[in-house]
Amino acid sequence: MAEIKLPESWLRGTLSEVSSVQRAVMHALVLAQEDLEVWCGGLSDAELNARPASLAPIAFHLRHIARSLDRLLTYAEGRQLDSQQIAAMKTEMDPGAVHKELFSELASALAQSANRIRAIAPASLDEPRAVGRNQLPTTVGGLLVHVADHTQRHVGQAITTAKVVGAHLK
Repeated sequence: MAEIKLPESWLRGTLSEVSSVQRAVMHALVLAQEDLEVWCGGLSDAELNARPASLAPIAFHLRHIARSLDRLLTYAEGRQLDSQQIAAMKTEMDPGAVHKELFSELASALAQSANRIRAIAPASLDEPRAVGRNQLPTTVGGLLVHVADHTQRHVGQAITTAKVVGAHLK
């Protein structure tokens, strides 16, 4: 039986009830989840933790995607990071990641992020926000666009590393 390949999430007519900026960001998150499942979902714990050519492991990218979503959306919501978020950030490169835990954290973060993105009022997109210790200036909309950009950047890095890990195994 042939596998049915769906068009990318933004071409499926989904999330039409959500305003365009939020919809685009949420579609980027759907695409991230689908691509990571295809390219990294079948990897072993050892492959997820591998560091060929000293690259960051795939496990780092999965953790970083999940945890940076929380951090960026915290800023978008007008809050600063708490001690738990900062502590979690410091463990993203830790070795010994387990497949089930990584993908569970990622799925949970993506679902929670979609809910948080839905809750952002479109009228607030131009509201100023401050990011990080240095209180760097941006806007709610700038943070949302960065959520999509940053997530996709790390998806690409995870996929590339998965291909390198796969080539080393052959």
